[in-house]
Amino acid sequence: MNSINSESNKTIVLAFSGGLDTSFCLHQLASQGHQVHTVLVDAGGMSAQELKAIEANALKLGAHQHHTINAQQAIWDEFVVPLIWSKARMRGEYPLLCSDRYVIVSLCLQLCDELNTPYFAHGCTAMGNDQFRFDQTVHSLGDYQIIAPIRDLQAEVTGNVRDHELAVLGAAGFVMSSQHQHYSINENMLGVTISGSEIDAFQAPTEASASWVKAKADWPATPGQWQLTFAQGVLTQLNGQAIEGPELLQQLNQQLAAYGIGRHIYTGDVSVGLKGRIVFECPGIDGLMMAHKALEDLVNSKWQNQFRTQVAERWAELVYQGFFYEPHKADLEAYLQNSQSHISGTVTLETAGGSLLATAVDSPYIVQDQNAVYAQSCDWSPEEALGFIKLTGQGATLVNQVRRAS
Repeated sequence: MNSINSESNKTIVLAFSGGLDTSFCLHQLASQGHQVHTVLVDAGGMSAQELKAIEANALKLGAHQHHTINAQQAIWDEFVVPLIWSKARMRGEYPLLCSDRYVIVSLCLQLCDELNTPYFAHGCTAMGNDQFRFDQTVHSLGDYQIIAPIRDLQAEVTGNVRDHELAVLGAAGFVMSSQHQHYSINENMLGVTISGSEIDAFQAPTEASASWVKAKADWPATPGQWQLTFAQGVLTQLNGQAIEGPELLQQLNQQLAAYGIGRHIYTGDVSVGLKGRIVFECPGIDGLMMAHKALEDLVNSKWQNQFRTQVAERWAELVYQGFFYEPHKADLEAYLQNSQSHISGTVTLETAGGSLLATAVDSPYIVQDQNAVYAQSCDWSPEEALGFIKLTGQGATLVNQVRRAS
């Protein structure tokens, strides 16, 4: 079910971000006489003051009760850890920052169970990938009824739906921030994504779309350096200090963003057949992926590192398209976890601003021959090298000989 009938007084759990779409959903459902429980799943990226402000707006807009649930550790465990293992980026670019959606839905459905209601609402449109991520997760996790007011609105309103939402909220006395009037913004501990306005028009993003990542004029005068320590593929220390994953990621986000690290533009294929374009910022994820790759490239075998790219492509496709609870994804993660058995050590990242480098790696498991250094020395003879070249290239040599003779 993708809509709700006219009967009022239903208890509805609404995934609520405080942005334009979910604010409109709340106003509409409350105006219809339903008891709406708004759920702000704290996925990081927001201050305590911002969380309080979103709660205040929810109650002002008519929420029967507002719930703030901290999901940062769950996002770290369920998404960030396997993301870093795979280093998955959709089309080699986008590191799936949308994946907090799956945890959001799971926690909202838990509240549905507690309130003994089958009604779950979200603010997705009929135009993007999020509607599939939300709906498919609901279908995978249980028997619930989905309410999607924005999607329903698109069947009723011609023209720009966002303009209609702004007009309705404005007439009711609710005014969105200037940034939210122009952009759709999603922010969590993974990063921030921005769409709308000139971004949707495939034009150059303006300064108004900037969020975390600082402009060059604001970069620190001295270079930055960070030491990231991994234990079996999981980041456990930052600069020698043990720290929980979510806090560690947020520190990296702040510190790397100060040096202009982590701002990107991505154009992808939306599930419904459109081209979608976003600006996204993910300084912490960029740093984590770079450090982990530098360590894994030195520790794992050639075949492990080659196969990793194939696993990453499939894992990214499943997560991006909405199949977070597809069993095949769990199969891939079982392989990825096994491949991390020796990914332990410390990587140094450095930047003077704008670009980031993994400059040093220290691990007891680096695959190296003490008697051989690439391009400098070896412990085999020239005759052995010639034999290796001959036998390894034998197939290519023969096929070219035959074709030259014909």
